[in-house]
Amino acid sequence: MKSERLLLLTAFIVSGCSLCYELIIGAISSYISGDTVWQYSVTIGLYMAALGFGSYISKYIRRNLYDWFIGIEVIIGIIGGLSATFIFLANLYLEAYQVVMYAFIIGIGILVGMEIPLLARILEVERGDLRHTLSSVFAFDYMGGLAGSVVFPLLFLPHLGYLATAFLCGVLNVAAAGIVIGAHYRKLRLRRIWRAVVIMLTIGLFTGVAFAGNISKYVEGGLYRDTIIFSTQTEYQKIVVTRHKDDVRLFIDGNLQFSSSDEYRYHEALIHVPMAQVQNPQRVLILGGGDGLAARELLKYEGVEITLVDLDKAITDLASTNPVLTKLNEHSLTDPRVTIINDDALKFLEQTNHIYDVIVIDLPDPNNATLVKLYSNIFYRLCYKALGENGVMVVQSTSPYYATKTFWSIHKTLESEGFYVYPYHLQVPSFGDWGFNLASKHSLAIIHPVRAVNTRFLTDDVMNKMFVFGKDEIAGDVEINAVTRPVILDYYMDAVHKWR
Repeated sequence: MKSERLLLLTAFIVSGCSLCYELIIGAISSYISGDTVWQYSVTIGLYMAALGFGSYISKYIRRNLYDWFIGIEVIIGIIGGLSATFIFLANLYLEAYQVVMYAFIIGIGILVGMEIPLLARILEVERGDLRHTLSSVFAFDYMGGLAGSVVFPLLFLPHLGYLATAFLCGVLNVAAAGIVIGAHYRKLRLRRIWRAVVIMLTIGLFTGVAFAGNISKYVEGGLYRDTIIFSTQTEYQKIVVTRHKDDVRLFIDGNLQFSSSDEYRYHEALIHVPMAQVQNPQRVLILGGGDGLAARELLKYEGVEITLVDLDKAITDLASTNPVLTKLNEHSLTDPRVTIINDDALKFLEQTNHIYDVIVIDLPDPNNATLVKLYSNIFYRLCYKALGENGVMVVQSTSPYYATKTFWSIHKTLESEGFYVYPYHLQVPSFGDWGFNLASKHSLAIIHPVRAVNTRFLTDDVMNKMFVFGKDEIAGDVEINAVTRPVILDYYMDAVHKWR
């Protein structure tokens, strides 16, 4: 029957939207707090428990099943549609925004848990066949979950962002209620009220979709202290560029990547220290560094050919075309000596047969499960294979003061793969004490001073002092970061919680 198929369609929509809500909440929590594994684990755990509780209490609903189903669907549309906006606002104005986040997870979970048993009971009345009803409901429920899990990262998030996606899913939930109203209008006790509510909510939630960009600007204005001059959500990350007077800052997923007021300190230390250790370096590989600032420093050397591998094409395109960024990187990414490859760094290393004189690893901090693999023993093993016998590699290694265990775990992981490792650090005002690990296949008898290139910060004396560490910057017992046991994520998140 047509009415039964429409009810099964609502099961598909309900499941897809509910999964999108939980993915949105998990992603926002990771964006705000980091620690992706923990945030998604809590989100999924609470959601599953709430589903069970909602399913249990649905047994107390005995009459007016259609009205109850529509009412629950409408409430989910409201709560889910507002979830992203309210969680961001809670982070701005409340000390413990997690309470609001948990309330949304549990609330949506309980309501969705009530819906599926109600729908099964409605269909059982329609069909009179419990076996067939349950198999159909759960089949459409699971397929809807799959659709939500695929559509969210591939379509909704990169094109709509968190806020508009939540509002749109709210529209779909309310539309599901509208489907039931249309198919079973005469069976409803509050038919006229529900019809009016669905119409008003559809208009309201579509308005939310339309004005999500304005809400995002308000939210981002609270998250970033300076004026936002560029903001986009890509398939992989949130990119924000801010400016205050002459200071331009780049943020990825809320984490500062550079400040134009002092980035030269960081990039001169990152590039000129390893370049000084190789005689006539020509082939250089940059893993990360999509802002073009590392490439800018490398292009000060004659004869270099640079391969830059960055996962997100959006960041390399931005750094190649945005006049604010091209002024900073001196148009390095459009230089004919630079080849840009948009690919995963680990995948690139697995496939390349090229050997490089210098490898520069300029990746974001290991603050989520995706990035942790790029600080692992396997990743460094692939780097070893791609590095020339007389070449050197440098790894941005977080702060030896603020994230001491993280820094020395990177150091120890490099050593475990056969590298000779030489740690160094410097003060970058925007970040504080920041560290690197210089690595080579053979012992370096001396650390050579910087070659005759133009620098704003580095001198021979400064460079020599960078290899000296204080007692409070040296960790005791740390473990290597293995793919099968990514301890570095725990080290890093412990440091974040300590200094927050």
